[in-house]
Amino acid sequence: MQQAAVIPRDQEDAAIRVGVVGYGYWGPNIVRNFHTAEGAQVICVSDLDIRARRRVQSSYPQVRVTASADELIAAPDIDAVAIVTPVSTHYKLAKKALEQGKHVFVEKPFTCMAAQAEDLINLAERKNLKIMIDHTFLFTGAVRKIHQFIQDGTLGNLYYYDSMRVNLGLFQHDVNVIWDLAPHDLSIMDYLIEEKPTAISATGGYHFNDMEFVAYITVFFPNNMVAHFNVNWLSPVKVRTTLVGGEKKMLVWNDLE
Repeated sequence: MQQAAVIPRDQEDAAIRVGVVGYGYWGPNIVRNFHTAEGAQVICVSDLDIRARRRVQSSYPQVRVTASADELIAAPDIDAVAIVTPVSTHYKLAKKALEQGKHVFVEKPFTCMAAQAEDLINLAERKNLKIMIDHTFLFTGAVRKIHQFIQDGTLGNLYYYDSMRVNLGLFQHDVNVIWDLAPHDLSIMDYLIEEKPTAISATGGYHFNDMEFVAYITVFFPNNMVAHFNVNWLSPVKVRTTLVGGEKKMLVWNDLE
């Protein structure tokens, strides 16, 4: 581990002291956002790849680096741990962090199985800690505006919700396309639509390995409202489009414009 003094709490005006596990594809974005966020300070970053650790040192000389996630999680000068690693590692790392008394921020998808997610939520509640999944789109202006249109009755009663999230790559090796891309759309749907689904179906296909690269999800709601999602890693074009139809008006959201 890079040698650096543990930072006393009173010298940082009670800022939330963050450790980030994983500095691969998405980790640099998480580190940058915490670094620039008011009331937060990045204390340490861990990654198994020495090249990643060197990139951290180059961009943030004041931040400690280590190859050991366990060392970061156990550090006494860290209040919250951000987990930005392959999904197969999320449960183990998040549980360790909660057991060490740290708040936890987890990149989507949360865990590999619903039972793991429930276990972490229950553990956080017992320890009076916060646990959050990085559902980025819930904080965008477009999604919040759509929510406003639904809540104030501009669209009227909803008839359908249709989403397409397709592109060429990146192919994941530990989860299929539903686990990789659909959490974005399912989290948006859950935020926008207050009714609870009555049924769900999903179909998908694969050719290269055991991971589906194209999938279609249909979610059924009361009053014949239906939501449909198309997610695909093998599309010749990149599309990020959502359609919402109501009895009064319809809207289209193109996230690429």
